[in-house]
Amino acid sequence: MPGIHAPLRAALIALLVGLPLGSASGETLISKSVSYFSIGGRTAEELDKALSVSGPLMGSTGTRHPGATRIKFGGTVTYVGREGRCAVGTARVTLSTRIILPRWKYRKQAGRDLALVWDTLASDIKRHEERHAEIARIHARQMEKALLALKPENNCERMQARVAEVSAEEVESHDKDQARFDRTEAANFDRRMIRLLQHRLESLTKAGR
Repeated sequence: MPGIHAPLRAALIALLVGLPLGSASGETLISKSVSYFSIGGRTAEELDKALSVSGPLMGSTGTRHPGATRIKFGGTVTYVGREGRCAVGTARVTLSTRIILPRWKYRKQAGRDLALVWDTLASDIKRHEERHAEIARIHARQMEKALLALKPENNCERMQARVAEVSAEEVESHDKDQARFDRTEAANFDRRMIRLLQHRLESLTKAGR
């Protein structure tokens, strides 16, 4: 089986500008959904091909992958007057994650060895994509804290510029962490799969005693 990759680029946070009075506060709103794509194949080689043909297409690489996590940041920021200066009043970051996973339609008819390989791979793909979603959640909360921590500026135009700058920096940091995670996962894929297969096989052997 090929290494698992899920490169992604988060859309730059959309900040809606308002000027109501109020105290600084934040509330990260997070949603997650899971969808599946069906694949066929009766052998390991056919499964490998099915994943490469039917997997989600990643725009950043132009290739298909065994799984993917679609990430979208959004949110709102309001501004308040404070001692003649402009400050962030409220900041609310929203995050939507959609995890896309494979579903093998012939799993129930599979032989023991191929079923073992598939179950191990499918579980690892799910773990991988769940981690992508978790990285995004961490950065969404960090982004909100960073926005709320901004010091007041002389006017709201400058404050808006700082908000946009910090938002872009946080998105860039998020993307780098996601890419770093993918590189580490790809480098360790073979060893990880062997270890996971051995563990599952040992568990099945013990259960069959």
